[in-house]
Amino acid sequence: MKPSGRDRLIIALDVRTRAQAISLALTLAPFAAWMKIGLQLFTAEGPDLVRAIRETGAKVFLDLKLHDIPNTVARAVESAVGLDVQMLTLHLCGGSEMIRAAVSVAPDTLLVLGVTVLTSANSETLSEIGITDDVSQQVVRLAKIGVDCGIGGVVASAREIGALRKAIDRNVKLIIPGIRPSGSEEHDQKRTMSPAQTVAAGADYLVVWRLMRFS
Repeated sequence: MKPSGRDRLIIALDVRTRAQAISLALTLAPFAAWMKIGLQLFTAEGPDLVRAIRETGAKVFLDLKLHDIPNTVARAVESAVGLDVQMLTLHLCGGSEMIRAAVSVAPDTLLVLGVTVLTSANSETLSEIGITDDVSQQVVRLAKIGVDCGIGGVVASAREIGALRKAIDRNVKLIIPGIRPSGSEEHDQKRTMSPAQTVAAGADYLVVWRLMRFS
């Protein structure tokens, strides 16, 4: 059965406090099954916030982009499992040993996602750190490493969906941030696409955000 739109939508809880995050999760629950907790919010509110979001009934995408020595990453994955999260990110540039260490301790209930090239990066960014390939080539290279090591999903921009669909197993989920309505400002994102274009390209999940004012 094809997932519903609600099951494919991930709301980025890009807010500052626990109260704001819970309010947003409850407000958008009818429209999205997933809530993403990123580095800023997790640093501010910690594991208790993850538990609180799970108590709303939402599935949690913990977006910490783990990148460390293999043992440390494996222990972090175990901690995330204890928080009952359903998705967790790590940086594929950490290499195969690190990726395998993470996958080895992840149960079937946790989808380990490999981050390829951040949507805030472009070819100039890669060149600055000594990578001569273009963004699409680097995304595919990292994705192949991750899939070979057993990850269940890949995080990339919508612009690389076509190349990824040709290069990796179609059972591997594509989680796509950098979603912007046509004509909107990109802010710090450099590789973006509209929601309709992203769905048409073949994304499995869309990560979206919403600016809200809280009193």
